[in-house]
Amino acid sequence: MGSDLFEHRAVISGIGQSEIGREVHRSGLQLTLDAILAAVADAGLTLDDIDGLAMFPGGGAANLPGYANGNLYEVQDALKLTTTWRLGQVEGMSLPFYGPAQAVATGQARHAVIWRTVKEGSAARNAGGRPAYGSTKPVAEGPLAWLLPVGMLSPVVQVAPYAMRYLHDFDVTREQLAWIPITQRAHAARNPDAVYRTPLTLDEYLDARMISSPICLYDCDVPVDGATAIVVSAAETAADLRSPVRIEAMAGVVEGRPSWEQWEDFGRVGHGAADAMWSRTDLRPADVDVAQLYDGFTIEVVWWLEAMGFCGPGEAADFVEGGHRIALDGELPLNTWGGQLSGGRLHAAFGHTAEAVRQLRGEAGDRQVEGVEVAAVTNVGGFEAGASLLTRW
Repeated sequence: MGSDLFEHRAVISGIGQSEIGREVHRSGLQLTLDAILAAVADAGLTLDDIDGLAMFPGGGAANLPGYANGNLYEVQDALKLTTTWRLGQVEGMSLPFYGPAQAVATGQARHAVIWRTVKEGSAARNAGGRPAYGSTKPVAEGPLAWLLPVGMLSPVVQVAPYAMRYLHDFDVTREQLAWIPITQRAHAARNPDAVYRTPLTLDEYLDARMISSPICLYDCDVPVDGATAIVVSAAETAADLRSPVRIEAMAGVVEGRPSWEQWEDFGRVGHGAADAMWSRTDLRPADVDVAQLYDGFTIEVVWWLEAMGFCGPGEAADFVEGGHRIALDGELPLNTWGGQLSGGRLHAAFGHTAEAVRQLRGEAGDRQVEGVEVAAVTNVGGFEAGASLLTRW
């Protein structure tokens, strides 16, 4: 594949995270600053080098319960930055580093940092459970007008019918899919920052309360407090960076009708993004050493395994059963930090990207997979999806 791809003109140069926990007694702004400062230092840069600033989500969405970023100007002012490029993004979040990579590839910035901060753990505890989606609007309008009457506000309720359809179409059992959260919990046990580190058994999984059938408690990501920041730099600055990671290929595709309840074929989630990504590289699925696949719910991992070509349609359950193939010493180590199911919902593939970078650098500690050269990172599910390959520099 030619080297004229815009993503080849950018590198991921730094990652940083704040304290992560079910409830962290620091404000969203404080967590954001902690993560940014850590990411900039990790890149081998100083704040004076940062000229691009981005956040997700931007706009009014940043004010939803648990979405506690601190806005662009508040963060810029706190860090005393001079910026030439800024982005506050609500829709279109295909990958955390997509926008910053475009910015540095086109010369709009030289070193851009993007962050995602959540206080969903605290918000959930204050609300007596997970924060209510859509409850901030006094009148149901737009998509909410159709979702509210049938109680379909929460993502788990929106995804569950399609999960049930998948299990039916391919004769899949919950016992098979249980091996995804069970294996990821084993990986989380090696991650000191993971919120759940005690072993999870098959019996515990099957006995867990149902949230929206067939999705049970352990199929859902865990609300936490924490922030992740990623620095993306112009590739030409690589010699000045501590340990850059190459963006081999990436794509973000919105296909079908852009709404959860009107999606035509949830059995094909992510295929558009994956196909577009593979068209931008000579690497193939067999070349991937670790996979950091978005896991808002267990079923999303299933869909991504198939969309990325790690197994065929309807074959993911057999692929993960027993956990051997997706273990740290398996054929395709999966969500090696514990993923969002055990590591915590850092959201929008920010946690997945941070882990991919650590694995490629050989900095993942007790959970390090030997000889990692290629890491896959995917984001979201449903009608909007992002897929990427990161490689060692």
